[in-house]
Amino acid sequence: MTRLTIRLTDSPVSRAGYWWATLVGFAWGSIWSTGRVELRNGLFVFTGMPTWTFGRGGSCVGRCYLTDRNDSDTVLGHEAVHEQQWRKYGMLLPVLYLFAGRDPLGNRFEIEAGLEAGGYLRGARQSPSTRRRRG
Repeated sequence: MTRLTIRLTDSPVSRAGYWWATLVGFAWGSIWSTGRVELRNGLFVFTGMPTWTFGRGGSCVGRCYLTDRNDSDTVLGHEAVHEQQWRKYGMLLPVLYLFAGRDPLGNRFEIEAGLEAGGYLRGARQSPSTRRRRG
């Protein structure tokens, strides 16, 4: 008996989700961006976004990065890792990210992208659990 297996990560299914997310991110950025729109570090970077249109300092949606002005090369390196995560997981990424938790210091996707590059390791912003682990 032949068994049909559908892979949801690193597959045509996840890539379809990645491109769908990119389309949604591009549409959202096109509607709300009042700043530069550039292709940088492999990402469509939408600046001048109202802060309510994205999370934290900026949000990666597929191949789009949405932010008000947080677009340094260091941050874009961090966001390029998130873009690769979108490519690997597709539309599973938002669900997996939710289950990984809101605390970026414990979220495996933020850790993989680099906490320092993402601006999460700035002295007082460290959580007590992170200080304990280091001490």
